[in-house]
Amino acid sequence: LQNIVSKHSSQFRGNAQHDALEFLLWLLDRMHEDLGAASPAQQSRGPTQVGGPAGWPWLGRRRGRAHSSDAPHPFPRSSLTCPHCLKQSNTFDPFLCISLPIPLRQTRALNVTLVLQCERWRFVRVGLAVPLLGTVADLRAMVAREGRIPPEQVILAEVSPRGSLRSLADPEALGPAGEAAPVYAFQPPPARRAADLSLGLVGGSGSLTEIEGPRLLPSSASSSDCLHRAPGSRILLLLCNTAGTGPQLARFGPPLVLREERGISWEQLQQNILAQLRGLLRGEVRPQGTGALFRIRLAGGSAPCTYLSPQDPHPLCHPAIDRALQLSGAGGPPHVRLTVEWDMSTKERLFGSIQEEVVQDADSVRQQQQAHGQQHSCTLDECFQLYTKEEQV
Repeated sequence: LQNIVSKHSSQFRGNAQHDALEFLLWLLDRMHEDLGAASPAQQSRGPTQVGGPAGWPWLGRRRGRAHSSDAPHPFPRSSLTCPHCLKQSNTFDPFLCISLPIPLRQTRALNVTLVLQCERWRFVRVGLAVPLLGTVADLRAMVAREGRIPPEQVILAEVSPRGSLRSLADPEALGPAGEAAPVYAFQPPPARRAADLSLGLVGGSGSLTEIEGPRLLPSSASSSDCLHRAPGSRILLLLCNTAGTGPQLARFGPPLVLREERGISWEQLQQNILAQLRGLLRGEVRPQGTGALFRIRLAGGSAPCTYLSPQDPHPLCHPAIDRALQLSGAGGPPHVRLTVEWDMSTKERLFGSIQEEVVQDADSVRQQQQAHGQQHSCTLDECFQLYTKEEQV
């Protein structure tokens, strides 16, 4: 076949590699030309009548017409509309072949753990089909529909097994979300007053390492300085508990969601945190008079490792909390990130060998994994639809 074709076309001579599509186009073009001309026998005999009247000579020339021309040629219409004056220009171009784009899958499966404020399904992991080129704002809207809560009340964050947590802001691209750590969506507790200020306090932005000593926020930078600005305001606390140091550092228990007064004392804050963990405690614990059972590390401030001071009469009113609040990303309630660090011996004495929270998977997790685990396929009609889709030039 190659030898015969090379006799009629010099471009296919030799042993070089050639494109099969170019050969098919050349073959169709030569067939079109050869069938358009009469054979030598027909030319020698002249026109042959097919059976029409003597006054209709066009019937005698019918055999010499190109057979490939009997079939209609496709004429695509390309419409161009000006977005300003709305003037439209249409062009028609015949073609023998067309290169169609193959539609690719535009979504990926992402599991999100919902932390809801209800007795049933408090922790539930759902599967979502998120757009590959979407933003965190799209994920926030999907989580809001899944949890039936307003989007502005959703706090999105990545919580790693080591207790590090990264907040997700709306302008961020959704592609890398969930790759470094599982994604959590927190629903704040209802505010008692409409004028309350909602904050989120969650775990640190990086893994912990050995430190020589805690850098406490100085109580001399009086936390009472902010009391006159918002004497009765309340803040939303998202607490992530960790225990151990170095390679043994690990998160334990569920992330907690509290809403507290900004003027709360360290002792009362410690007691309220223990109250949220009472279902995990081995026995009754009374923090009064026992000192600080844990340390609270502030992340997102000016210093990389800053700890709230137990000697501060109002630790949540410290100006560093306000500075960290201003650095929070856009989208959802503004929040500050905190990590509750427990000594390993204290954690074992109070909680035993408890690990992370137990999360129940919804049916959507399995459904999305099956849908995105299958090989992507498309039909020829879908290729044509993508080819003819309107686009902005």
